[in-house]
This record gives sequence, structure tokens and C-alpha cells, in this order.
Amino acid sequence: MSKHGWHADASEILRVGEGFRLADIDPATTPGYQGDKRRGQKDLATRVHDLDELQERLWAESRADETTDAVLLVLQAMDSAGKGGIVRHVVGGVDPQGVELAAFKAPTDEERAQDFLWRIEKRLPAPGYIGVFDRSHYEDVLIGKVRALADAAEIERRYDAINEFEARVAATGTRIIKVMLHISPQEQTERLMERLDRPDKHWKYNPGDVDERMLWPDYMDAYQRVFDRTSTDAAPWYVVPADHKWYARLAVQELLLAALKDIDPQWPVADFDVAAEKARLAAS
Repeated sequence: MSKHGWHADASEILRVGEGFRLADIDPATTPGYQGDKRRGQKDLATRVHDLDELQERLWAESRADETTDAVLLVLQAMDSAGKGGIVRHVVGGVDPQGVELAAFKAPTDEERAQDFLWRIEKRLPAPGYIGVFDRSHYEDVLIGKVRALADAAEIERRYDAINEFEARVAATGTRIIKVMLHISPQEQTERLMERLDRPDKHWKYNPGDVDERMLWPDYMDAYQRVFDRTSTDAAPWYVVPADHKWYARLAVQELLLAALKDIDPQWPVADFDVAAEKARLAAS
């Protein structure tokens, strides 16, 4: 086992590649990681310091106008799969001044009057930021397909538009990490039931979630089509088994760490004479 419990590279083992089948992925597994929940929680806490430093370096580099790099984390999942937990326990461990969160709900009338990517482009992270999309433009080819909110030709057009859009965004220096948190219907039942059992969780319960559960096979087919059509070199998809919350958080943390290490942001070099400033400060 490695120092942090991973025996395989998360960005490789979780990546959607040629021949990928969502139906082959067990949501209760912990691919690439050999530790248990206790070890995973410890590693998550330890690695958050690495993530925080890399994010601060990225932020500092951008403040010195020395980079156009940014990171965009796209989170997609069935309800109760743990998107909020990723935001709180993974992204929440870094300095919030360098994070931009966008939670996309149903489009407004103004947004419906535009192309579906219009509202997405407005929320892309600026250089130096980690952007997080809690749901995203993929709703337009998931719900859009399952609920027949657009015809087949329009859905196909959207796949192509997404690929072109993401390639353009990646070319500007934004690393795109697209994550599907893959939960089983059985685990979702338990999580939704917990919300009903606890008055402090009632605010999180949406009766419409049960309606969406009735369409589970259709959603899994829609996700498979998304992976087939939009997992690209510029913006790959990663499927993270999510029945174990601790593993899902740990895996997304590893994906973010890998992207930031690849960027390798550096502390900006001082544009003043450090020795001279020390002397001035000591004499003041």
C-alpha cells in the first residue's frame, strides 16, 4: 500500500475509457484504494493540506498575472449521491477566496431564451480559481433525454456543442474534471429514508426524487450515452463509486490533487529586493 492508501492512480482507474460500461461498475466498491473507512478519513484529512497548498499556489500565481490556469470540477449524480459532501469536505478544505461554486437549478425564463450553454459559460472559473459545478450543462442531455424535454436531434446537437465548448475551455488553461458519483438505488433509498426519519433533514427531502427513482434505468442509459459521446481527452469523465461517502470524497480529492500537480503552480518570485526590504523593515 502506498503512503496514502492508493495502490493505483485514481485519475487512471476511475477514468471513462473506450469500451466503458456503467453497468459493470459496482457502486459499493473502492477501486484503487486499499484502506478502510477509518484509514480513508485519516488520509482525507491529511491530504487536504496538500490540496490547500496547491490551491493557494495557483491563486498566488494568478494574482501575479503569471498564469491562465484554473480547475473546473463538474459534479453529476442521482439525488443524495453526495455532491454536497464533496463540496463541504473536499473543496471546503481550501481557502474559499480561490473557489467559485455554481449550483445549477432549473433554468429561468431568461436562460431558456438562450442556448443551453449560455448560463454555463457565465460561471466558468477565472484564472487561479477552482470552480465547482453542482450539476451542470449535462442536465440538458440527461433530464432533457429522459424526460423528453428535447427531441433526439437536439440532444445529439447538444453532445457536439458540449464537446466543442469544453475543448475551447480546456484550451484556455482550465483543467476540466467531470465526475459522476455512482450510487446504487438501494443506498439512495437508505439516504432518502434517513432524511424522512430526521426532522433536521426534512428540508433536504424533495418528493420529486421518488419520481426520478422510477426512471432509474432510463437515467443510467442516459449517463452511458453521455460517457460514450462526451468523455474526451480535453475533458474526460470519471465514474466514482459513491455508496461509501468516505471513498467518494477521497477519490475526488485525488482527482483534484492530480490536476493541480499537473499544473504545478509556483509561488511568484518577489518583484522587489528582499534583502533591502528586510533592512528597511528592521530600521523602521
